[in-house]
Amino acid sequence: MTLAEDILQTQRMTISDIVDTTKDFTHNLSFRPSPTVPLHCSQERSIALPAYGQDESIGRVNTVSIANDNILYSNSPVTQQNGLPPLVSALKASAEQNTANFHFPGHNRGNAAPASMSRLIGIRPYGHDLPELPELDNLFCPQGPILEAQKEAAKLFGSSETWFLVGGTTCGIQAAIMATCSPGEFLILPRNCHLSAISAMVLSGAVPKYIIPDYKNDWDIAGGVTPLQVLKAIQELEMEGKKPAAVFITSPTYHGICSNLSEISDLCHSRKIPLIVDEAHGAHQGFHSELPNSALQQGADLTVQSTHKVLCSLTQSSMLHMSDAARAQLSESPDILFNHAIELAYEAKCVLKQIPGISVLENSSFPTFPAIDPLRLTVGFWKLGLSGYKADEILYRDYGIVCELVGNKSITYALNLGTRRDHVQRLLLGIKHLAATYSSIQQPEERVHTGHAPFDDIIMRLIPRDAFFASKRKVTVKESLGEVSGELICPYPPGIPVLIPGEVVTEKAVDYLLHVRSKGAEISGASDPLLSSIVVCNV
Repeated sequence: MTLAEDILQTQRMTISDIVDTTKDFTHNLSFRPSPTVPLHCSQERSIALPAYGQDESIGRVNTVSIANDNILYSNSPVTQQNGLPPLVSALKASAEQNTANFHFPGHNRGNAAPASMSRLIGIRPYGHDLPELPELDNLFCPQGPILEAQKEAAKLFGSSETWFLVGGTTCGIQAAIMATCSPGEFLILPRNCHLSAISAMVLSGAVPKYIIPDYKNDWDIAGGVTPLQVLKAIQELEMEGKKPAAVFITSPTYHGICSNLSEISDLCHSRKIPLIVDEAHGAHQGFHSELPNSALQQGADLTVQSTHKVLCSLTQSSMLHMSDAARAQLSESPDILFNHAIELAYEAKCVLKQIPGISVLENSSFPTFPAIDPLRLTVGFWKLGLSGYKADEILYRDYGIVCELVGNKSITYALNLGTRRDHVQRLLLGIKHLAATYSSIQQPEERVHTGHAPFDDIIMRLIPRDAFFASKRKVTVKESLGEVSGELICPYPPGIPVLIPGEVVTEKAVDYLLHVRSKGAEISGASDPLLSSIVVCNV
């Protein structure tokens, strides 16, 4: 995905609704949200529904007028039927209506469903694929079941206000940064942030103040951000007479590494700086005593979570939570839900640590950070002489094991509420056999480091927005050295850019990209994914 494509995925409701509601963060750190999203909503809307059973002849259908105030709001009995959540209840009731449909989508509740998909999933899902019908509420201006569901989510996760997102965490990150950073204002963020934060800076015109994360060469993994690094970045700006508009932290990282958000939030709030947390991989945190506390519990002001990752919602669904200055507390934690998954994860780690040639990512690998998500299992294969890409290819081919993230030297497996014990046993069996097969070419433990660190020697000549809109040209990789990058280039997943628009193309960055590509990584964002050429700015 190119940076332009990422920006185009920004959700309409995110920019028009959430940004307006949260923009006062830069002026008032009491973080008191307005009671409703500030959109102009029609308070009355009448629809006519057929009163079947009276007279169903064409042209003589009896109708009843229903005001918008009475359609599936919190007092509606439909929202309470069968104890279902409000939005699920409303969707069920709407799908069961005997209606004549003249609205989008074009499959018309399954009447024109594509045959290939119908054979795969059946017709029934199409009956629930419905637009913003009056009884289903409106995501742009929720007043009924969506609003009720968002309030229930806010209560559960401990926020003062919650928005549902349908474009993944990307659109929530864009909204959060645009809500806090105006053009020319500084945003402190880690250099290993997700590309959505880069696109947010293009949209907002924010100026990045990067923190270089702790990097472990043996794992080829970047860690989190320490409070000391945040303080140093703030002080460096203060010495120049500047103040950051916001601090942006990724916690946990894709590999599950958690930053000390409690200390970082205290530091930010002492200077009246809002703290935004990309918690895409941590929607489950805070719901079990063995899991790290959530970002909201640790004092974050805005946090964006991918509820479709470890939790069980559909792909692309996320939530943006806004807190006030008080520490939010989750409702009674349903520990029992995660007991099985955490037990499986601990058992798997214990077995893996006994397998010769296999490494397991633990807290000791990143001792400056308080925790690693116990449901992330990152396994290193370099002692066997294998890259993560090669090991993944073998495990998928021979054992049908599908991982979450493949890296240069490791593979990350995500355990969740649906993880089965027999699947964990299959994973352990596959890795045992892999280790036994390749132990004969096992590398020495005191191996030579590759030196392919992607975040060294960063020089920023243009802010991302200026580089995005600058005139550009395409040059060979050799000719690109020393030029200003005009495109965002990163191995994907995890979507962490090695080159960002506005940065000087260095030999180290190019060497790293070519190295991981030779090991099997896919290069995202580049106009030439083969990396024979790079787009640079005419500056």
